[in-house]
Amino acid sequence: MEFLQENIIWVAIACVSGGMLLWPLVAGGNVAHLTPAEATLMMNREDALVLDVRETGEWSSGHITGARHITLGQLDKRLSELDKFKEKPIIVVCATGNRSSSACGQLKKHGFGKVYSLGGGVSSWRDANLPLTTK
Repeated sequence: MEFLQENIIWVAIACVSGGMLLWPLVAGGNVAHLTPAEATLMMNREDALVLDVRETGEWSSGHITGARHITLGQLDKRLSELDKFKEKPIIVVCATGNRSSSACGQLKKHGFGKVYSLGGGVSSWRDANLPLTTK
């Protein structure tokens, strides 16, 4: 007990860093992250669905052609719209990859098996000079 009292800062740092390591398992489970090139291959070869979970303003500023838009906040309410895609690969996209990991976790909990996150989100897509549309 004396050790804990004398080293409370180090104990706190250890607890926080341990929590940060465990957070991805709690928040989204093991989510596979794809590069833009891997995502493009999956879209072309396996007819993967692209699901954009960004907010409407972000979506309007440019999104991947053919993507379906359901904001992260609406995902639970609108899961039935995705039921027909349960056996297809789904690539979830957000701005930088954080929200898409959370969405992947939600989809997995509801029985979607082939769920992937676009690592780096639309930012990495844009950095790879791949096209976005506003239509």
